[in-house]
Amino acid sequence: MNRHFYISDNLDELETVETELEASGISTEQIHVLSDRDADVEQHHLHDVNSFMKQDVVHSGEIGAAIGIPLAALVLIGAYLAGWTETVAGWMPFIFLTVVILGFCIWEGGFFGIQVPNTHFRNLKAKIKDDEYIFFVDVEPNQESILDRVIKGHPQLQVAGTGAAAPHWIVAWLQRWHQFKRTI
Repeated sequence: MNRHFYISDNLDELETVETELEASGISTEQIHVLSDRDADVEQHHLHDVNSFMKQDVVHSGEIGAAIGIPLAALVLIGAYLAGWTETVAGWMPFIFLTVVILGFCIWEGGFFGIQVPNTHFRNLKAKIKDDEYIFFVDVEPNQESILDRVIKGHPQLQVAGTGAAAPHWIVAWLQRWHQFKRTI
């Protein structure tokens, strides 16, 4: 999937674009509006980015894991080379310690990520003014023409670039989840 970013200062127009995209076969779960003014976005019935995804928790947690895995391996290798695994306790305390070290590194990375904006949105947010919104759409390759056709009808949208989108399986899961919630 590909993610297309647009900038606009008009929520009414973004609501119209979202409606046209949905009518053309692009699901709500593929369309998002990023703003610091969530109440305004919600009043226009637009699909906003949840506050968890506005932060860099996942990316920073991955960095924490990248630090924690070598540290955990170092503990296991050190315990083996020192001969500590040949004692009565065996490997178990060291395996437990590596789980604790890895968990701590991931937690600390995520804790840091809560405090900073998402890396995927940081550069875009720096480019926009206070009264502007970032509108982005995740599309499959066969949906590119639909997006192009709808966007051409709205010349006020400013193209802000493209990037990596959410994986297809996440979008599909969200679609099923929202369908399930509607049946309850």
